[in-house]
Amino acid sequence: MNRSLSDSAVRDEMKEVRLGARPHARNNRRCIRLNTLMIFSGRARSRWSRIVRRSRMVNVGQAPRRRWDRWNRTGSALLMWVPWVCMIGLCSAYLPGMASAQVPRIQGQGAAASAMSNAFAAQANDPSALHYNPAGMTQLKGLQFMAGALIVGGSTDFTSPTGVTATGDRNGTVAWPPPGHTYITANLKDLGLTALGDLSAGIGLTVPFGSLTRWPNDGPFRTATTFSTLPLLDIKPTLAYKVTENLSLGFGADIYTFTGLVGEGHVEKQFISPGAPAFPLAPADSKVELSGKDTATGFNASLLYTALRNIDGKPLANIGVVYRSQATLHLSGALLANGAKVSDARATLVLPQVITGAIAIWPVRTSEREWKLEMDVDYVGWKSVRNLDVTLGTGVTIAQQQNWRNTYAVMLGTEYKWLALESLPNWEVALRGGYTNQQTQMPDLTFDPGIPSSDLHVVGGGLGLLCKEQGSFLGLMRCGDLGVGSLKPKAIGVDLSFQAALYEDRTVLGNHNPTVDGIYRTTLYTGSASIRMVY
Repeated sequence: MNRSLSDSAVRDEMKEVRLGARPHARNNRRCIRLNTLMIFSGRARSRWSRIVRRSRMVNVGQAPRRRWDRWNRTGSALLMWVPWVCMIGLCSAYLPGMASAQVPRIQGQGAAASAMSNAFAAQANDPSALHYNPAGMTQLKGLQFMAGALIVGGSTDFTSPTGVTATGDRNGTVAWPPPGHTYITANLKDLGLTALGDLSAGIGLTVPFGSLTRWPNDGPFRTATTFSTLPLLDIKPTLAYKVTENLSLGFGADIYTFTGLVGEGHVEKQFISPGAPAFPLAPADSKVELSGKDTATGFNASLLYTALRNIDGKPLANIGVVYRSQATLHLSGALLANGAKVSDARATLVLPQVITGAIAIWPVRTSEREWKLEMDVDYVGWKSVRNLDVTLGTGVTIAQQQNWRNTYAVMLGTEYKWLALESLPNWEVALRGGYTNQQTQMPDLTFDPGIPSSDLHVVGGGLGLLCKEQGSFLGLMRCGDLGVGSLKPKAIGVDLSFQAALYEDRTVLGNHNPTVDGIYRTTLYTGSASIRMVY
């Protein structure tokens, strides 16, 4: 059942080839070529041209052998195997894996870092260091808290080779509930625990993948996907130790799990059944839902090295390295049709390893202002996603090869900060900006419309405000008086960011589900806000 547009083009032409029909077949070839070149361009056009040239090799004058003739010779006893053959073979082209929903990670796990396109692993000087580079926690003083959320909006426009269109969104104007982040860090030496040396501890909670994608129930590839979400949580207990004045190391765990308090509480994929023989597990036009959940663990290790400092001891050049391990989720759930359980279902989702290298420099760093430039490079081991096979309660396994490829992401970020403004005494004001270039990980054969996947350009910026203890909040009260009871903050900060994710147009050809073939144009927008408390 693995058909592609190329197969369809040749097959449609062969239908017209009959004895004495050579001129007709020749005209068909010209029409195929003309229409194709009008629709596609670039590499896609070259690929289609090769397909059409190969179609000239059809033995004109000989009608293709009909498969039904083979069935007549084989015997009716083989009919008993049809349902099983369909399950194992044909259904794989139409059954989307529950583990495939929204795998590409959400980078922004702190508004300040997001504003710099997440080029933050070598700076790592706020509580989101727990995510970006845990070794940076040794730079933080006392007890610090940060929490925030990421609003995701935008759409994907699809155009099929025949001109059929559809639009996918984030289950509405924006994804809800929004992905969020929470961090608590503690410098144990500042809190009086000197026996442990320069040790810092922290715990974080992030939603690394939690975006949504929704497509119309009557859309052109409703048999592939209509809804997908992966509201996975990452709980991050972490330690960092300052080995020397210039070198810090970090180590932590990543506990991946689901909860009903966030989104659906499980990975979920919905689509419309095409019915038998392609998908005999559910009647035609019924709403099919695959879901599952699990808990898995991974780890992260990191370092932060300061190569150069100014006369005040502040870093002028930092190097950061972070390793995040692979983790495997053995998802267990169910296959539903119109809300009724059809079968238990299991699948395995491998979360890739990520290696980050980063360098940051401060061309300007004085008591009055700071200017930082940073470049981070992520290597993401998506090749670990080789398949998303689904095993049903009957023991039947539906094979779904994925064969994703490893990718790189390059992030550039800058921050300009005013530390002593006359108009805002005891306040710090920062302007930030950044750019990211990221590669796609999915080949055409296994492309999933539920996952925005194309070469990606992200531009963004943001604003940061930090009010110190003696600073005045709106001219009404000191920022240090905004606490509760005896718990008064030494500083309160607010960070805001906005990013536009501009995906390059993606032409998909030869997908295992031919309804997915076509052109995808995606633009996403994210807005993030974080609040920071320093005690």
